[in-house]
Amino acid sequence: MESHPWIPNSSQKIFDEMLSEIGANDVEDLFSDIPREIREKAKIDLEIEQSVSEYLVWRKVKQILKRNKSLLELKCFRGAGCWPHYVPAVVKEIVRRSEFYTSYTPYQAEISQGMLQALFEYQSMIADLTGMEVVNASLYDGSTALAEAILMAKRVNGRSKVLVPRTMNPQYLEVAKTYTKYQGIKIVEVDYCKETGYMNRDDLQNKIDDDTAAVCLEVPSFLGFIEEKPDEIAEIAHSKGALLVVSVDPISLGILKPPADYDADIVVGEGQPLGLGLNYGGPLLGIFGVRDLKLARKMPGRLIGMTTTLDGSQRGFCMVWQTREQHIRRERATSNICTNETLCAIAAAVYLSLLGPKGLRKLCEIILYNSHYLAKQLNSIEGVVAPLFKSAFFKEFVVDFSKISISVEHINRELLKRNIIGGLELSKYFPQLENAALFCTTEIHTKEDLDCLVEALREIISGENNV
Repeated sequence: MESHPWIPNSSQKIFDEMLSEIGANDVEDLFSDIPREIREKAKIDLEIEQSVSEYLVWRKVKQILKRNKSLLELKCFRGAGCWPHYVPAVVKEIVRRSEFYTSYTPYQAEISQGMLQALFEYQSMIADLTGMEVVNASLYDGSTALAEAILMAKRVNGRSKVLVPRTMNPQYLEVAKTYTKYQGIKIVEVDYCKETGYMNRDDLQNKIDDDTAAVCLEVPSFLGFIEEKPDEIAEIAHSKGALLVVSVDPISLGILKPPADYDADIVVGEGQPLGLGLNYGGPLLGIFGVRDLKLARKMPGRLIGMTTTLDGSQRGFCMVWQTREQHIRRERATSNICTNETLCAIAAAVYLSLLGPKGLRKLCEIILYNSHYLAKQLNSIEGVVAPLFKSAFFKEFVVDFSKISISVEHINRELLKRNIIGGLELSKYFPQLENAALFCTTEIHTKEDLDCLVEALREIISGENNV
């Protein structure tokens, strides 16, 4: 190893001494917790000789990056937790202001009034959307928000069983199981109606008991359908003293009734549709709110409140509640949530302010029209059933290809050759949906985009059938 004048401790002698001190044979030992096959895949061969100029390295990296394709080149019809929505330029412009972009946790309220007010506005707008009484200043994402809601339900009633729909987002379910594995909580799946996708009420009645802490529900569901009469599920849950936890797509609340209207106790959700892009899966935004003010002290995360200055002459904002282990006794903390998603919450506040109630409803109407138009056109292809479930749906729906001899994997591979990202293959998560895919469409798709997908699928299917 050749020493470098700009890099401290780069001589081989010092390097060997450092490795010896920590009991490592070589640098590879430091990464031994990462499986070797993953490390091998992660290596990038720059094909650059040692000690070349910065410019040549930059040019080579740029050439490598050109192999990537973004949604500017691809038509994306895949959602399943992160959806392709348009982010208005003003959202990016405001969140990139240095007051927001570089600021840390607003511990000193005296010098953080702008940040605190923006977060208070976020909380207020999400409370209006969901009908919840109290909303926190954000969690990491939709999956951790659901997991935190399950932990909170146990804190509220001391019970140890949670019921979730079998159609729940599988990644949310995995995160929830990770959170609850050593918390003495058992997660039980409730079956669904094969025709509609709705939660099976009889199975729910059979599985709920006096040890049930919460019943979880997704509206819309991971598979796109909208649960009919969710108030019935709330009634069943409350009859046994359990809480109703509802996971929502916040965009859908521009047209669907808020969870408070069907007596949801806790509302969680993924805030990514509210002005956040698709940045390799993040950063995301966890929404969390409760209907009963009495539950506020059991909530995770932080709450921003409005108050007055010491002399009472001006309105002010501050963090009024933050029950994490850094501030109180560890055993009494409700969460280990850390710096959270403040910047993303501010982006959501800007986005909602920009659209307003009428704009949000109009956006929902466009998405609703696009998704139903696409489903109708796909259903016209011989051998294709869309949507699979005979129920109302929003933004996403299941397309069944089981009547044709072509796999979803093959279809998606052929679509990608045409610069189209197809639907999510569902068999990995739902074995009973063996040759089905979850398709998504939003406001970014034009009629030409939708027709392009339909014609591409028609061509792929007819071409294979003629082989």
